[in-house]
Amino acid sequence: MSAVDWLGVGGDLDEAVLPAEFFSRVMPVIDDLAEMKATVYFLAALRQKAGNYRYLSLEEFLADGDLMRGLAVVDRSVAPEEVLAAALRKAIERGTLLRAEVGLRDERRQLYFRNDRAGRDLQRQVQAGEWRPAVADEIEILPPRPTLYSMYEENIGALTPMIAEAIKAAQAEYPPEWIEDAMRTAVERNARNWRYIQRVLEGWQQEGRSRETSGRHLERRQQYTAGKWKDFIKS
Repeated sequence: MSAVDWLGVGGDLDEAVLPAEFFSRVMPVIDDLAEMKATVYFLAALRQKAGNYRYLSLEEFLADGDLMRGLAVVDRSVAPEEVLAAALRKAIERGTLLRAEVGLRDERRQLYFRNDRAGRDLQRQVQAGEWRPAVADEIEILPPRPTLYSMYEENIGALTPMIAEAIKAAQAEYPPEWIEDAMRTAVERNARNWRYIQRVLEGWQQEGRSRETSGRHLERRQQYTAGKWKDFIKS
């Protein structure tokens, strides 16, 4: 990635825009030029990452020639790698970035995350060992166990294998927040079973969530005998 790419000159501007809080909360308090360069690079590069589990490895920082040349001029008395290491330490101390270390073959690899909710979750997963080596010695972070299962257990009923499979299938079809809201709806209406939750989801999908407050599909509970899980989901 070149400097023009992460400034939005050579690529998609939407992917290169820095978060607004960087300008209002982070940039005004950074008093070190190397830290500023490393932080801007990190935030812009992270925007161009695909997928839900985004991080930068130390090797990605080091591999960017433009970044390393920019850091080299900050302090010509030390190697740019040392300038980068000091800059990343300062960013971590400031709370802008998070770091976790993993073992990969015979080496330790440093991963850096943005200090937000998603980044903290990723750091926790890596520290808990919820990762595996991927192709080309990259690191693949495993998706966390969905909280929908525990939400069901805590609010609806026992999590049987069939119920767990039904929830898994629902996640492939509906947004997770829909499933959470459907569970809440079931609790509020004292209809604590998966059949009712599935019926709510089907109603929202067919009629649109804008109509959910009308309660039409919620009042058709007696129709909730059809569906993929009707033969074996009892509660």
